[in-house]
Amino acid sequence: SMSQLSQSRALVIVNTHFHSSDGNMAFGTRRGAKREAEKLSNVLSRLNYTVKLVSNKTAKEIEDLYWQEHYHEHGEYFVSIISSHGEEGIIFGCDTEPVQLSHLFQILSSEKCPVLRKIPKIFFIQACRGKELDQGVVLECDSGEPEPECEPECLLDIPTIPPQTVVMFACSPGYVAFLNPSGSMFLQALLKVLEGEERHLDLIRLLTRINGKVAFHCQARGSYEGCKQMPCFITNLHQEVFPFSA
Repeated sequence: SMSQLSQSRALVIVNTHFHSSDGNMAFGTRRGAKREAEKLSNVLSRLNYTVKLVSNKTAKEIEDLYWQEHYHEHGEYFVSIISSHGEEGIIFGCDTEPVQLSHLFQILSSEKCPVLRKIPKIFFIQACRGKELDQGVVLECDSGEPEPECEPECLLDIPTIPPQTVVMFACSPGYVAFLNPSGSMFLQALLKVLEGEERHLDLIRLLTRINGKVAFHCQARGSYEGCKQMPCFITNLHQEVFPFSA
């Protein structure tokens, strides 16, 4: 089929410098994020992806980048990595304007794009999803039952994703994601997996490995000493896939 002949595509968007429309610096500069995005792009190229790496795009430009994917030949998979500031359900353009993630997912699944609609689309989102710090979980509790973390209705918070889409977030809903000068906990873990033998795993097992790496080997330092981060993913795939096993 056509898709076997075309290379799979990857779109990597990294925002490091932010300016609001009145020209003021609005968010902190995201040091370490650019180099990390370059490394991920190189690895994806080695795994036979045609990679488009862009940085410091406005909300409108980010949206346009996804619409542009409709005009390309696509291989078996589409991978996208977004590294920026964010809040729950949103990532920010370099103009500090919000982009709804659900809207980006829909663009690729729209009726206008039958090719993309059929192939697995895999998103990795490095951005905060709120202001909460995760102090880790107390595993033992001498004083009876630990308090429930949150009410059950928080499960309704899961963003709706179209069929054949997988989204992995750097952190759980409501929480911050950490970035330091050498990069982010989450994308560093993704990089390690893609560089090693684990890349041959089925996608869901691979994502679970990334969860483990961040959960057990990463801890914030400095003023956030001891705070943890837990990535999470949601999937609407219909089959096992091996997107990085090239």
